Amino acid sequence: MEMRHLRYFVALADCLSFTRAAERVHVTQSTLSHQIRQLEEELGQPLFERIGKKVVTTEAGELLRGFASRALREVDQGVALLKPDAGNLTGQVRIGATHTFNMGLIPECVALFLARHPTVRISVEELSAEVICARLRAGELDLGIAYRPEDPTDLWFEPLYNEEMVLVVSDSHPLAGRKRIRMVELHRQDLVLLARSFSTRTMIDECFSACGAEPTVVAEMSTVAPMLGLVARTQIGTIVAINAVPEGMSGLAVIPLESPTPTRTPGILWRIGQTKPVFIQSFAVILRKTALGNSLRREKVGVRVNEKRAGRRVTERIR
Repeated sequence: MEMRHLRYFVALADCLSFTRAAERVHVTQSTLSHQIRQLEEELGQPLFERIGKKVVTTEAGELLRGFASRALREVDQGVALLKPDAGNLTGQVRIGATHTFNMGLIPECVALFLARHPTVRISVEELSAEVICARLRAGELDLGIAYRPEDPTDLWFEPLYNEEMVLVVSDSHPLAGRKRIRMVELHRQDLVLLARSFSTRTMIDECFSACGAEPTVVAEMSTVAPMLGLVARTQIGTIVAINAVPEGMSGLAVIPLESPTPTRTPGILWRIGQTKPVFIQSFAVILRKTALGNSLRREKVGVRVNEKRAGRRVTERIR
């Protein structure tokens, strides 16, 4: 089946006249008739029938008509947007994002999107994952950016990448020079973690339980930025997603965790069955590409930084 088959079919289904349909798609009646016959043979059932001098759609033809029309509209809109003289998109994208992603990912994506589509308006709200899900179900958001929910029910979760949690300590911390660290080694280590109401905290607690470690949680906070600020000023460590650590933030050491490695999956949350206008799909494309690119870049940077720190500490010991 080729695109032209669908175009000829929709034209005939709309006009119910071989003469007018052929004029509409700029082919001869014999060509149109031949193409329709090819489509019917491929599908294995008639799409039209003649009643006297009239042409009518069969039940199968009427069923296919709606799907074919929508498919052609989507294709035509997409092709039109790729043309150099295409008009500007208009509309509004309503986004809900949790704190971690609102720190860097969302501003970067919004900047890229507005550079391409300056006439589209964007609304971003920093919300908890639970509120994002509720607002999506109510139709008050177009998409959400959060970690995979425990019970998505009527929402569709589109994974972006897998993100490892890391230990973050100050440069002066005894563990700062380590390339990797097992979670059991954090037994009775002073940590500041997210509050227990966060699903991320639940996962971290489960990882500690699995390896038989019990860290000393000296503080709990609801956002990452103050946690990192506390870590930079003390000998207290924390466990956060690697993408939550701002690039170039001085005074901190980022150390990968293992045995087990806490891992979370960020992604896009959609309401099942919702209509996605072109401008929303365009933002989602930018979001997917940016998120994956940032994830890969941060992993490489983290490896290089820890190798340099480890090398520096070895040199200091030799001296």
